[in-house]
Amino acid sequence: MVSIELPDGSRREFPGPVTVAEVAASIGAGLAKAALAGRVGRGAESRVVDTSFVIDQDERLAIVTDKDADGLEVIRHSTAHLLAYAVKELFPEAQVTIGPVIENGFFYDFSYKRPFTPEDLAAIEAKMAELAKKDEPVTRRVLPRDEAVAHFNAMGEAYKAEIIASIPSNEDVSLYREGQFEDLCRGPHVPSTGKLRHFKLMKVAGAYWRGDHRNEMLQRIYGTAWATKDELQQHLHMLEEAEKRDHRKLGRELDLFHIDEVAPGVVFWHPKGWAVWQVIEQYMRQVYRDTGYQEVKGPQLLDKSLWEKTGHWQNYRENMFTTESEKHEYALKPMNCPGHVLIFKSQLRSYRDLPIRYGEFGQCHRNEPSGSMHGIMRVRGFTQDDGHVFCTENQILDECVAYTEELKAVYKDFGFTDIIYKVATRPENRVGSDDFWDKAEYALMEALRRSGCEFVVAPGDGAFYGPKIEYTLKDALGRQWQLGTMQVDYNTAERLGGDYVTDTSGRAFPVMLHRAIVGSFERFIGILLEHHAGALPAWLAPVQASVLNISESSADYAREVAKSLQKQGLRVASDLRNEKITYKIREHSLQKVPYILVVGDKEKANGTVAVRARGNHDLGVMSVDDFARKIAADIAQKL
Repeated sequence: MVSIELPDGSRREFPGPVTVAEVAASIGAGLAKAALAGRVGRGAESRVVDTSFVIDQDERLAIVTDKDADGLEVIRHSTAHLLAYAVKELFPEAQVTIGPVIENGFFYDFSYKRPFTPEDLAAIEAKMAELAKKDEPVTRRVLPRDEAVAHFNAMGEAYKAEIIASIPSNEDVSLYREGQFEDLCRGPHVPSTGKLRHFKLMKVAGAYWRGDHRNEMLQRIYGTAWATKDELQQHLHMLEEAEKRDHRKLGRELDLFHIDEVAPGVVFWHPKGWAVWQVIEQYMRQVYRDTGYQEVKGPQLLDKSLWEKTGHWQNYRENMFTTESEKHEYALKPMNCPGHVLIFKSQLRSYRDLPIRYGEFGQCHRNEPSGSMHGIMRVRGFTQDDGHVFCTENQILDECVAYTEELKAVYKDFGFTDIIYKVATRPENRVGSDDFWDKAEYALMEALRRSGCEFVVAPGDGAFYGPKIEYTLKDALGRQWQLGTMQVDYNTAERLGGDYVTDTSGRAFPVMLHRAIVGSFERFIGILLEHHAGALPAWLAPVQASVLNISESSADYAREVAKSLQKQGLRVASDLRNEKITYKIREHSLQKVPYILVVGDKEKANGTVAVRARGNHDLGVMSVDDFARKIAADIAQKL
């Protein structure tokens, strides 16, 4: 007798071993038809299995359908196999390699004698639909490793054989078959190809075999798959919107920045882009002042010995830019933390001095792989809004509460109100006593509770030296961007000898809180551009108002208006070209300028301006002073 416990607490009894599909059928024909997989077991020990999986002992089981996150994962994994099946049908000489699930979809890498074309992609997608319509069963079998290697070698699939050969020889491997196509995979998969109906192939890109540039360049086909047609259409629409908002496109169109091959991964900021940067930096500088941070500045180049003490030289060296001078090795800093410890330990500190808060707009360099760089979102040279608090254990909670409130206010000013909070707790491999971890984790969670923030816990995702809060923003398209962090570190100050005198005249090492609000300025500006579709609010816009003259006779007055507003601290441009006013209005509208001020002979005579707000809203005629007060109010309200 096998007893199956269902998620609602009810039980079903079976006379002997039973498959997931049979359990679903015993509940109802509708569930049997909808079943994609099953989740057996409890909590962290549970796992997703095929509907053909046999349960031979008492077990807890949840039937997985396309309404579950697990179901969507299975759909995407299975669609990756359907893609490989279609490619092999159309291009028998192509070799298959790996095809994992990724966010919102999947990809599969292929080795083929020529590049796949857009026409190939369309043909592959059509073949996938044809194969799915056949509703062929997806079946699993297990082979000993060496037998599996021989099997794939006989098929001419050298890459698959190489993957299997890297598995320990005493292990069996599982294979999944649909029609004439068989692939190596742990699974699980949908029971038949007919479950795969809502997918789209997106693009082809290059990818090195096993991620090593010394290996062959493969062709990676990306796709997306969803449970319903509506979800697929919504995702494709979001992608269209995201393409319009791409910060790289906006950077060119708005003349904000560019990246050149002479300095890969480092940004050339143009005047308007640098104006945005400066607004953000000055804003954050005021946040530092208001919240008790002292701004510091550390050196770019630091001796190898420091990075050995922190562990970076041993564990992170391949990501660091290094150089040598007078037989000494140095590295450009990939982070600011060690420099702040050296500033802390540069003089005798007392418990009465704590907490000490340092903030830095610290320029860092990391040797990111060329394939991972993306516009200004991921670069090799970047500047961080970086802060560190040196405090006692008893001060952690107060510092974290204050930080979360500060962070929420900052994000709101930039137009983000939807924040996801996650607490990453102790990993298996860690330093420090359980008492330290208990206090740190409690402080982080209690800080979020006191700030009225609902949060999720990510067990085991903390750093080896301490837990952390991750603050993730949702943008206008619903995309998530992990930005802010608050990390509790019991390790770094001790490693670098940064201690303080306790109230008993002894010595102790402070807890070091690592915090960042906007993180990398480069990445944050990219996110801002995409969130606002380039139409930055007036307080952030590189040009807050453009003054346009209608005719030559009003050019001097346009200059006077622009100069008057500039003296009041506004970022104002003037366009005095001998062009039609409709043409100039259109050009400045495309530049997403918040306000366009049109002046002609009538405005000149009356000392006024005709004001147009972004979005082609006519605000009528007003005095220059009235306009100045209006935009000042916008700036004060962060509009």
